[in-house]
Amino acid sequence: MKRGPPDLKAQAKRAALNALKRARRAADKAGVALSDWEGEFLGSVEDRLKTYGRAFGDPEKGAAGQALSMLQTVKLREITAKAKGEKTPMKRKAFGRRSAPREDGE
Repeated sequence: MKRGPPDLKAQAKRAALNALKRARRAADKAGVALSDWEGEFLGSVEDRLKTYGRAFGDPEKGAAGQALSMLQTVKLREITAKAKGEKTPMKRKAFGRRSAPREDGE
Protein backbone atom coordinates (compact mmCIF):
# COMPACT_ATOMS: atom_id res chain seq x y z
CA MET A 1 0.00 0.00 0.00
CA LYS A 2 1.53 3.29 -1.11
CA ARG A 3 1.13 6.44 0.85
CA GLY A 4 1.05 9.82 -0.76
CA PRO A 5 3.00 12.83 0.43
CA PRO A 6 2.02 14.13 3.85
CA ASP A 7 -0.63 16.84 3.93
CA LEU A 8 1.37 19.83 5.19
CA LYS A 9 -1.70 22.00 5.79
CA ALA A 10 -3.29 19.33 7.98
CA GLN A 11 -0.02 18.92 9.88
CA ALA A 12 0.22 22.68 10.47
CA LYS A 13 -3.40 22.77 11.64
CA ARG A 14 -2.84 19.89 14.08
CA ALA A 15 0.36 21.44 15.41
CA ALA A 16 -1.34 24.80 15.96
CA LEU A 17 -4.33 23.20 17.72
CA ASN A 18 -1.99 21.21 19.95
CA ALA A 19 0.01 24.35 20.79
CA LEU A 20 -3.19 26.18 21.77
CA LYS A 21 -4.27 23.27 23.98
CA ARG A 22 -0.81 23.07 25.60
CA ALA A 23 -0.85 26.80 26.36
CA ARG A 24 -4.28 26.59 27.98
CA ARG A 25 -3.35 23.44 29.94
CA ALA A 26 -0.09 24.97 31.14
CA ALA A 27 -1.94 28.04 32.40
CA ASP A 28 -4.54 25.91 34.18
CA LYS A 29 -1.91 23.61 35.71
CA ALA A 30 0.23 26.51 36.95
CA GLY A 31 -2.80 28.38 38.27
CA VAL A 32 -2.00 31.39 36.09
CA ALA A 33 -5.09 33.42 35.32
CA LEU A 34 -5.20 34.42 31.68
CA SER A 35 -6.78 37.77 30.92
CA ASP A 36 -10.19 37.84 29.26
CA TRP A 37 -8.52 38.91 26.04
CA GLU A 38 -6.02 36.01 26.12
CA GLY A 39 -8.77 33.47 26.79
CA GLU A 40 -10.88 34.90 23.99
CA PHE A 41 -7.83 34.90 21.68
CA LEU A 42 -7.14 31.20 22.31
CA GLY A 43 -10.81 30.31 21.80
CA SER A 44 -11.32 32.32 18.62
CA VAL A 45 -8.10 31.09 17.02
CA GLU A 46 -9.07 27.51 17.86
CA ASP A 47 -12.53 28.00 16.31
CA ARG A 48 -11.06 29.48 13.11
CA LEU A 49 -8.55 26.64 12.84
CA LYS A 50 -11.28 24.03 13.15
CA THR A 51 -13.56 25.83 10.68
CA TYR A 52 -11.14 27.07 8.02
CA GLY A 53 -7.92 25.13 8.63
CA ARG A 54 -6.02 28.35 9.31
CA ALA A 55 -6.59 31.31 11.61
CA PHE A 56 -5.94 34.19 9.22
CA GLY A 57 -7.22 35.18 5.82
CA ASP A 58 -4.67 37.64 4.47
CA PRO A 59 -1.80 35.73 2.80
CA GLU A 60 0.59 38.59 3.54
CA LYS A 61 0.28 37.97 7.29
CA GLY A 62 1.81 34.51 7.26
CA ALA A 63 3.53 31.92 5.17
CA ALA A 64 1.62 29.65 2.83
CA GLY A 65 0.87 26.35 4.49
CA GLN A 66 0.98 27.81 7.99
CA ALA A 67 -2.04 27.71 10.28
CA LEU A 68 -1.19 30.80 12.35
CA SER A 69 -0.06 34.23 11.24
CA MET A 70 3.26 35.58 12.44
CA LEU A 71 1.64 37.83 15.05
CA GLN A 72 -0.64 35.05 16.27
CA THR A 73 2.41 32.85 16.72
CA VAL A 74 4.17 35.58 18.73
CA LYS A 75 1.12 36.10 20.95
CA LEU A 76 0.79 32.35 21.51
CA ARG A 77 4.43 32.22 22.61
CA GLU A 78 3.82 35.12 25.01
CA ILE A 79 0.80 33.35 26.53
CA THR A 80 2.79 30.12 26.86
CA ALA A 81 5.66 31.97 28.55
CA LYS A 82 3.19 33.64 30.92
CA ALA A 83 1.69 30.24 31.76
CA LYS A 84 5.15 28.83 32.49
CA GLY A 85 6.01 31.80 34.68
CA GLU A 86 8.77 33.05 32.41
CA LYS A 87 9.24 36.77 32.18
CA THR A 88 9.87 38.11 28.72
CA PRO A 89 11.57 41.50 28.83
CA MET A 90 10.26 44.28 26.66
CA LYS A 91 12.49 44.46 23.59
CA ARG A 92 11.19 47.74 22.29
CA LYS A 93 13.12 50.91 22.88
CA ALA A 94 11.65 54.36 23.20
CA PHE A 95 12.48 57.02 20.67
CA GLY A 96 14.78 59.69 21.97
CA ARG A 97 18.13 61.33 21.80
CA ARG A 98 21.29 59.37 21.75
CA SER A 99 23.21 59.29 24.99
CA ALA A 100 26.52 60.46 23.50
CA PRO A 101 27.06 62.83 20.56
CA ARG A 102 28.75 61.44 17.47
CA GLU A 103 32.38 62.31 16.87
CA ASP A 104 31.72 63.84 13.46
CA GLY A 105 29.64 66.59 15.12
CA GLU A 106 26.18 65.35 14.21
